[in-house]
Amino acid sequence: MNYSTLKKSLAVSLVALTGVTTLASAQDSTMVSSSSAKTFGGRSQFRTWSIGVHAGVLAPVVVIGGSNDFTNWDVNLGYGINIRKQFAPSFALELNGVRGKVSGSNESGVAGAGSANRSFETELQYAADLRGVVNVGTIDFLRRENSVGFYVTAGYGLMAYAPSVVTATGTTIDWKGRAQGGEKDYVKEAYIPVGAGIKFKVSERVNFNLGYTMNFIDGDNFDGVYAKGTTKDKVSYAHAGLEFSLGSSSKPSLEWSNPIALMYDELKDPTLRQEVEALKNRVSNVERAVEDLKKDSDGDGVADQFDKCPGTPAGTAVDGSGCPLPKAAAADSASSNVTGFENIQFDFNSSVLKTESYPTLDKLSSSLRENGGKVTVKGYASSEGTAAYNMKLSKDRANSVKTYLVNSGVNGSQVVTRGYGEANPIASNDTEEGRIQNRRVETSRN
Repeated sequence: MNYSTLKKSLAVSLVALTGVTTLASAQDSTMVSSSSAKTFGGRSQFRTWSIGVHAGVLAPVVVIGGSNDFTNWDVNLGYGINIRKQFAPSFALELNGVRGKVSGSNESGVAGAGSANRSFETELQYAADLRGVVNVGTIDFLRRENSVGFYVTAGYGLMAYAPSVVTATGTTIDWKGRAQGGEKDYVKEAYIPVGAGIKFKVSERVNFNLGYTMNFIDGDNFDGVYAKGTTKDKVSYAHAGLEFSLGSSSKPSLEWSNPIALMYDELKDPTLRQEVEALKNRVSNVERAVEDLKKDSDGDGVADQFDKCPGTPAGTAVDGSGCPLPKAAAADSASSNVTGFENIQFDFNSSVLKTESYPTLDKLSSSLRENGGKVTVKGYASSEGTAAYNMKLSKDRANSVKTYLVNSGVNGSQVVTRGYGEANPIASNDTEEGRIQNRRVETSRN
């Protein structure tokens, strides 16, 4: 095929490709693109498979240069197919195949770097490889959706070819049927493809690709000439093609997915915002309920929920239930800052406060908050268990009382805790009744 014929063929091919692309775009424009993809939803929510066709020109040279066995190179038609699996927006594996022919010649009287032959023509039966494809700039911070992308590729493959050489004397040497000792029609060699390209998103289903691949062959007989034992032949393939995304139309293509945009959409999801607002409302309700529990309408130091005598006049001395004390008791209470508070009792081997102790603790809390000063909280235990364990238990009991007082509004610096273990029993530890009384906390104002 001469250069003029090739140009006409490529022009017809491009017109056909444009027509197909326009039709596909028109069909997709009638579809409403919608996506429920999530940032960490996995590949199953995307279309990940695609198939493509391509055509272009093959030549026995590459853009990075190097020595060649022939001084002139021809451009010949090549064509192929590719199947791609996208594993991430930035990476895919592609199975690629190409067929065609490659040819070149030496100028009259001028020999190439390794040959005085007139010309060669190699039939490329196939070149098949598996290559990795890296999309450059997939994560775009400037655009929600891209329609143009760049990519680079590299891989490993196997090609089968049969060269035919015209020698300086005009003799034609055809390797077909004589390859590899005359047993095969084609020579088979491994090769490494390295390339780059640009991709245009024509529609949700169709991409238009322009690419260039350099194929480095692991042999020096692609053009039928063994020039040097250390040199390797190479073939370039410049091509254009269409790629069609496979899978459900309800899913977006992973190749064009922008993870930044997905994450933004998730954060802006109205459902998520509604859930956050509902949670904030629940927290506000809990806070109001806590405030209601702490509410003391008559200011007697006893919360309304525990106040059995609401509306007590200001300044009235009350007991733990919020009811006025008898005058004599009130006088005693006002004049006593050293004792005057009942002991806090605990169950066996426990430092958990009993609810029956709350009124006494609330009364103590009210006194500390209104009158200031400090209180010493002394923890005790009965004689069961080791002395070391009982010492720890007595300290835990004293700290439980302090925690309650601090949570009710008393400054922590007003409360001093002490643990005395089994010391200072107020009843005999020989009986259960006595041991019950000894499991206690005593409080005294400083």
